[in-house]
Amino acid sequence: MRELSIPISDESIRSLHIGEPVTLSGVMMTGRDAVHKWMSETFIKKTRPPQGDDLQVYEEIKKILNQGVLYHCGPVVSGVATREYKFVAAGPTTSTREEPYQADVMKHFNIKGVIGKGGMGAKTLQGCVDTPGVYFHAVGGAAAYLAQTVQKVLGVYKLEEFGVPEAMWVIEVKDFPVVVTMDAHGQSKHSALDEESKKVLDELLAQPYK
Repeated sequence: MRELSIPISDESIRSLHIGEPVTLSGVMMTGRDAVHKWMSETFIKKTRPPQGDDLQVYEEIKKILNQGVLYHCGPVVSGVATREYKFVAAGPTTSTREEPYQADVMKHFNIKGVIGKGGMGAKTLQGCVDTPGVYFHAVGGAAAYLAQTVQKVLGVYKLEEFGVPEAMWVIEVKDFPVVVTMDAHGQSKHSALDEESKKVLDELLAQPYK
């Protein structure tokens, strides 16, 4: 089991290969559909002018995400009314919804790791090569366990605008368990499994009906 501290260097990222189990410790940020759309439209493609506190938030998250980790997660959080935040559940969200944005977001913010479940597509894989970065697969169905790795909630951005699941939560984690399933060398465990599954299906379909 590799132990990695965030921020993560390019050298460490390039030393990772698909199939490697890793534990992550340090500060990371959550971000799902609303966050990726906001990042892309406001700061990457610039099809939407900054509004409200957009520029201030942008400057803050740039520091967090540089050589950092973005987690596809819609957490369950207690203490929202009192601002005494605590993660109750922190399971991964299916990542494919972010495929249109992810490579550009990784390169723009110099993100070294993306955590989610289910893997991502060819565009993101190329983003992993170019940035460089990796995709970490987190175990689905273990939301309560993963929440226990969150040592502290350091802050939150766009809570009122996006809501609890879609807000950008800044968290400090210790020994957060993941597996590298897309690496900076262009290898994807997910595409390999897709090819193997297709081969098995084709063989089954080719068999004569009995």
